[in-house]
Amino acid sequence: MMTPAKTLAKYRIRSTEIRERILGLFQDCSFALSHSEVLNRLGEGADRVTVYRTLNTFVEHGLIHKVVDGQGVTNFALCQSNCRHQEVHHHDHLHFQCKKCGHTFCLEKVTLPSLNIPDGFQLEEINIRAEGICEDCRENPLPGIS
Repeated sequence: MMTPAKTLAKYRIRSTEIRERILGLFQDCSFALSHSEVLNRLGEGADRVTVYRTLNTFVEHGLIHKVVDGQGVTNFALCQSNCRHQEVHHHDHLHFQCKKCGHTFCLEKVTLPSLNIPDGFQLEEINIRAEGICEDCRENPLPGIS
């Protein structure tokens, strides 16, 4: 995996300490993170507006994408290495939300059905979310949680 600084350069995003730290969080995490989770992981002193602007910059450049969970909270997930930022940037893959830990995972290898969109409509984005129990929660069930 590339360092945060090299990844930012690849996506033509100016490198700053906070951007590198935020990108590092996503590179180290296998699930999507909300704005508040990013703030919590950065610790005291992190500015919520700077984090918000950084997340938006990353989305605009195709480095991360938005994932809305079952409660309507926007989370952000790192784009996979095979994801290329083009004129139209797609994230047509399954998002899986664990009912125990609440984390949302991008399942890139799940084949989605094709959709026949009627003439006159232009498809721009597909959001498909599944719910269940993630691998970690199945392997390490917490006592007292069903």
